[in-house]
Amino acid sequence: MAAEADILNLIGEQFRRLNARFDKKDVEDVDTKMRLSSIDEHLGGIMMSVAGLNSRLDRVEERLGRVERRLDLTDAR
Repeated sequence: MAAEADILNLIGEQFRRLNARFDKKDVEDVDTKMRLSSIDEHLGGIMMSVAGLNSRLDRVEERLGRVERRLDLTDAR
C-alpha cells in the first residue's frame, strides 16, 4: 500500500508540474498575441503613412512635370 501511495504522489507531482507549465505557457501565449496585435496596428499605421507619402510624391511629380513643360525643359519623346 505504501508503494501505491508513493506512485500516486509521484504521478500527482508530475501533473502539478505539467499544470504549472501549461499555465505559464497560457500566459506567454496571451502576451504573444498582445504583442502581435500591437505590431499589426503599428504596421497598419506605417502602411497608411507610406500611402500618404506616395500620394504626395505623385502630386510633386505632376507639378514638376507642369513646370518643366512650361519652361520647355522636357525631353522630346
